[in-house]
Amino acid sequence: MQWKFKIMDILQQIKKPIENELSQYRNVFDSYLVHDNPLLNSALSAVSSRKGKMMRPILTILTAKLLGEVNDNTIYTAATFEFFHTASLLHDDIVDESDERRGQPSINNSYGNKVAVLVGDYILSNALINASKTGNTHLVEVVSKAAQELSSGEILQLSNVQNESFSTDVYFDIIYGKTAALFSACTEGGAMSVNASKDNVDNLREIGRLIGMCFQIRDDIFDYYSDASIGKPTGNDMKEGKITLPVIYALNKTNDEAFKKIALRVKSGEVTQDEIDALVNFTKENGGIDYAVKVMNDFADKAKDILSSYPDSDIKSSLVHYIDFVIGRTF
Repeated sequence: MQWKFKIMDILQQIKKPIENELSQYRNVFDSYLVHDNPLLNSALSAVSSRKGKMMRPILTILTAKLLGEVNDNTIYTAATFEFFHTASLLHDDIVDESDERRGQPSINNSYGNKVAVLVGDYILSNALINASKTGNTHLVEVVSKAAQELSSGEILQLSNVQNESFSTDVYFDIIYGKTAALFSACTEGGAMSVNASKDNVDNLREIGRLIGMCFQIRDDIFDYYSDASIGKPTGNDMKEGKITLPVIYALNKTNDEAFKKIALRVKSGEVTQDEIDALVNFTKENGGIDYAVKVMNDFADKAKDILSSYPDSDIKSSLVHYIDFVIGRTF
């Protein structure tokens, strides 16, 4: 618990230099989560009540403030990507048949799949409205490309079930599409909102990509530990047929045929809980977690190296702390 409180303290420290801007963002975001239609309004209220840590808006605003003065376009950009992210979560819950989201009933569980799909579409339209308010057609292109990457990453993950090999390259392609592409879009959009130079836009886009890779690897590591505060039980990814970086490394390192067969049973959806437990222990014993942590830290160091070229400031420090939060979070 003490470590969790420490992590939350870091998050508060990250937000401190942009408190006013975050307040502006919240006002814009919340204004779109009310509607005259009672059913839609009820579902939107449920979405509003379970807002997360605002990782993507924070990153967008920090990026903009690193390179210039936050303006209305920055706020619209931050709202654009958070609406996009929120819509994707609603659709993910439907695809994954999830009953809960952040410890509360999912929208599909409470209202059914039909309503959840339509609410997700409505929220996605809010993303497009906010993108259009910037008057920047390039931002609409960035959002559209992020949507393509997200869909292709999820489909690659589904199609990878048929693949009998265990490839780190495929894994990285999957997590780029499903997670890192949106983080990259956030930093790119934040830089664009203050008319940053091409070099700065390119730098921050890469920082966002690296942060996103860290974020997903940390999420995947959670699956190998039992902790209710994380929000998913041990082996939950495996129950869904997902083979992630720690076990991929352990399998390729040992070339253990017995555990490769279990991993293939994971992909086919035929695995038992005992087999999942055995595969989790096998992964830990053969350095899978240590390897994933190393890869994650390498990505984080690369992001910090790019940031080191910028002048010292409270915003730069917040971005460094942001990276530390991503790789050190316990939830």
